Amino acid sequence: MQAFVRFSDEKIRLRSQVYEPDYIIVQDSTLIRDVDVFGGMKTGGIAIVNTEKSLHAAVPEGVKLITIDATGIALEKLGVPITNTTLIGAFAAATGEISLSAVEKALLNRFPGKLGEKNVAAARHSYDLIRGEA
Repeated sequence: MQAFVRFSDEKIRLRSQVYEPDYIIVQDSTLIRDVDVFGGMKTGGIAIVNTEKSLHAAVPEGVKLITIDATGIALEKLGVPITNTTLIGAFAAATGEISLSAVEKALLNRFPGKLGEKNVAAARHSYDLIRGEA
């Protein structure tokens, strides 16, 4: 499965695949064997890959590779292997495109109560790991 997101301060009218991404997030590192996940990445781009292992993949020159054990963090903080909030925390830290406080606010709005607090903890933990603060 592939999903695409565009960020802009202006209205976005284009609704198609992103062919030259600035950033990619790979939730399942086993896909790298069979899919060209780095295809079209721009120089200066960032690839965030969910893996606990060292990654031996052909990352394009000029692309920064960040690996994080998002599954392990999700299991620890949420009790389930759902990596979305862990990876969005890593994305916020790696790119600066969104602030951690905006991520936390969105998570608490979407998941009230204890579930929201657990999701915030997962996002915050990965954010801190990427920023070198954990």
